[in-house]
Amino acid sequence: MTPSHISTFKVRNYECDAYGHLNHANYLRYMEEAAFNASADVGYGKARYEAMGYLWLARETDIEYLQPLFYGDIVEIKTWVSDFRRVRSIRRYEFRRGDDLVARASTDWVFLNAATMCPSAVPPEMVAAFAGNEPVVPADPRESFPASPPPPEGVFKLNRRVEWRDIDSAQHVNNAVYFNYIEDCGIQAIAAFGWPITRMREAGFGIFARRERIEYRQPALLGDELEIATWVFDVKRISATRGYTITRNGELLAQVHTLGVWTELASGKPARIPDHFLVDFAPNIAQI
Repeated sequence: MTPSHISTFKVRNYECDAYGHLNHANYLRYMEEAAFNASADVGYGKARYEAMGYLWLARETDIEYLQPLFYGDIVEIKTWVSDFRRVRSIRRYEFRRGDDLVARASTDWVFLNAATMCPSAVPPEMVAAFAGNEPVVPADPRESFPASPPPPEGVFKLNRRVEWRDIDSAQHVNNAVYFNYIEDCGIQAIAAFGWPITRMREAGFGIFARRERIEYRQPALLGDELEIATWVFDVKRISATRGYTITRNGELLAQVHTLGVWTELASGKPARIPDHFLVDFAPNIAQI
């Protein structure tokens, strides 16, 4: 049976956003920590990877938010490896608060030579350790990251420089920081089209992420000048998808799809997107 690992976290106040919810970037930080703990449990801790000269880097993460987490909540994250391919492996996660499943996620990791940063075949003994010495089920084909429609004329763009605080020990922007980048871009985009958070609060609704999927193409490095572009598509009665691209001198570094659901702040129930909201945002909405 494939070994699973459970890591327990207590949500701290500074990890929450202005709505009092655990910030999305911190879900990824919890997942990263849980993955490190799970790897160490089967004999592959950070020191061993460093001695081997190899490391795992995320290629894609998909996370679904089912219920918000709040300050003081105790959350257990169960994680396990669900497949191996020659140079890649998918790790899955379940977030539970007591008996409630509050989020689920997966990350597709790539095994790299630390000196060359080139993909390398996962050693058989490592596969056996993560699989609990059980036969490894052949992996299903990976689904490509879904294509976004072409950006509309009103695509919103934000420029920012990679700061020292964004960099992790692998010397590039940490996976979770990309979620901070797109959050900043999204907040500025909605304000640019006349709907800052204060106006939405006064109108009694908010937009909450239901699912986020990110594909990492190339690492962003200290001092890089990045352009973050965003536009909306697939608008439905109570939801819409906001796409993002993060580029450096025209080179795509990452792309993100965020499914947002309009929600009544008083009741927490889904709400219909106001018609006048859609009118204001029309220049930023791609036509499919």
